[in-house]
Amino acid sequence: MELWKLWSFLIAVFLFYCIKIIWKHQSLKAQVLSTAQGNFSSPTAMTNMEEKPDHLLVLVHGIMGSPSDWTYCETELKRRLGKKFLIYASSCNMYTKTFTGIEGAGKRLADEVMEVVEKTESLKKISFLAHSLGGLIARYAVAVLYSPNNASSHHSKDIASSTGTNLITSCSSNNCLIAGLEAINFITLATPHLGVRGKKQLPFLLGVQFLEKIAAPIAPIFTGQTGSQLFLTDGRADKPPLLLQMASDCDEGLFLSALGAFKHRVLYANVSYDHLVGWRTSSIRREKELVKPPRQSLDGYEHIVNVEYCPPILSESPDFPPEAAKAKEAAQNEANAQNTAEYHEIMEEEMIHGLQQLGWTKVDVSFHSAFWPFFAHYCIQVKNERLHNDGAGVVAHVADAIKQHESLQDSTPPYVEASY
Repeated sequence: MELWKLWSFLIAVFLFYCIKIIWKHQSLKAQVLSTAQGNFSSPTAMTNMEEKPDHLLVLVHGIMGSPSDWTYCETELKRRLGKKFLIYASSCNMYTKTFTGIEGAGKRLADEVMEVVEKTESLKKISFLAHSLGGLIARYAVAVLYSPNNASSHHSKDIASSTGTNLITSCSSNNCLIAGLEAINFITLATPHLGVRGKKQLPFLLGVQFLEKIAAPIAPIFTGQTGSQLFLTDGRADKPPLLLQMASDCDEGLFLSALGAFKHRVLYANVSYDHLVGWRTSSIRREKELVKPPRQSLDGYEHIVNVEYCPPILSESPDFPPEAAKAKEAAQNEANAQNTAEYHEIMEEEMIHGLQQLGWTKVDVSFHSAFWPFFAHYCIQVKNERLHNDGAGVVAHVADAIKQHESLQDSTPPYVEASY
């Protein structure tokens, strides 16, 4: 009888703490949503003459995410960057809305950003910090928000059909704007820029050909249109997938010009232990370009193991040749290891051709020494402070980089990329 009472007591205590944790999580989520949404509808907040931020930093969560994913990061950014930054965690694509397709989510994000800009008259500059799928959504959004000035608008239309165009010079020197503001930083954390198709691009499949073969047709069942786009099987067989279009300027949007408008483009990529996004796709590298990084962290930034600036490379614009259409059709209808690999190799190379026309700073992150290394995909963002606090050094690095770019802005020519 006494043993039964003891077990009853322990179960009651366990249930009490579970309910307490859930209630605290929901309260925190409500607080974050209130902060993200309410501040911009309050006349008092909008007319506060003591604090006039001039730099909007938009935080974009990943798949099945919400603004609460940024709680720790937002707090640290506010502490380190000061009141000149308006840090805004996007809330327009929460949870299953991320399944509706990158283009739909990108347009919603663009509308949300414009609403914030229109209500905050003091803003002059804009930056984006995005995690995972959020990086692709942000890339689409900035193309929607992109506005070339009159002198460069005709030139931008021709970029997709030209070769060897220096987009950094053409956009930045002509004062191209994003949401009517000067574009400063575009930063992504573990974003699958090249999709998730191909060997070890989706690491939890362990590179097993059979699993990678069946993942593409199954993905849309669970993740909707977004799943098809990540596996590059969206649209008709004779039409390039959305991610290939987003590596160029095309009828869908001036994607490359919009990215080129930012003075700094930075990729944070997990070297290993990221079960959702591979190193290659998050750092926009070919397999042969992956070199074993140092195991020792940079001073002051735990788990940051390498920082490399890759200057723009003059190359041909992305193409969707007939053999790619044929390979896509085979990958859609009669997928096997051979035709899916062939299709992905063509697409990956074409996407890299487009994106390498811009300069990128690539930051390699390794959680090999972390207490929970298999949480790397969430540690890089510190999604949950208790479970993922190994990524605190990454957040510090992001904040210091943004702060450094802000201080260098006045002294650096607009078409030059400053490295760390």
